[in-house]
Amino acid sequence: MNGALKFILTIIVLVGLGMGAYKVWEYWGNFSHSSSSSSTSSTPVPEVADTSLPGMPPKLEPYLEAARKRGAAGLHDFLLTYGNTIGDPRRASIELDYVVLVAKDDPAEARRVFTRVKTRTSTTSPVYPRIESLAKTYE
Repeated sequence: MNGALKFILTIIVLVGLGMGAYKVWEYWGNFSHSSSSSSTSSTPVPEVADTSLPGMPPKLEPYLEAARKRGAAGLHDFLLTYGNTIGDPRRASIELDYVVLVAKDDPAEARRVFTRVKTRTSTTSPVYPRIESLAKTYE
């Protein structure tokens, strides 16, 4: 009888584990569907190509591309060196790229730069929809 009891107990445990795994899978499926449906139901932010924005002399394009390859530090150095020669909305777009890149290493710096960009950017700017989409994260 001892062997039969172990077998029945094993079956009960396996059925319980199977039901638990099914509930977790079902919960995860609901979570995935609700997050994807909420992102598709929101109004999409119109993407504006960075290169189509006015404000930067064309001769600086190669330097900007090299800076982007270096990441946050590269964009920071680029903005320190050439930032005063670049006008909005292009400068705002480059600074927002910097904000996104630097946020994981220095969130305070990201918030500071974001606030500066948001303060000087008008609501009619082509970069403003991107500012609105980032506002919840960096304010």
